[in-house]
Amino acid sequence: MLVRLLHVLAVLALIGSAGYAYSIKYESIFYAEKLSKLKAQIQREKDAIAASRADWQFHVRPDRLTVLAGKYLDTQPLQIGQIVRFADIPERRAKVDEIGKKLESLGLSMSTSTPSGPQGGRAGSTATP
Repeated sequence: MLVRLLHVLAVLALIGSAGYAYSIKYESIFYAEKLSKLKAQIQREKDAIAASRADWQFHVRPDRLTVLAGKYLDTQPLQIGQIVRFADIPERRAKVDEIGKKLESLGLSMSTSTPSGPQGGRAGSTATP
């Protein structure tokens, strides 16, 4: 009776291991197919990027842009009088602080002295000299 029980257990273990091997096999096939689909999708994306780059290179050709610029921008050839030396460029005026001017006219631009630490008074209060 014990031998028969061991045989049944061995057959059940064999069937269980076969089912487990079967599930692993089909799971690995599933992931292999998924991987091949992803590789194909990556290749399609690379091809699309290459096509976009080729299209961009076609559209930014210097000879094509020269024709389009002449047609739509109405550009004139460079004249010698347009070229100047750096010394001929006028100096930039100083920036004017409009708010500062208004404060000065109101007499509010005087500086105040703020104590650097607690010296018997409150921190942050302004002292008048």
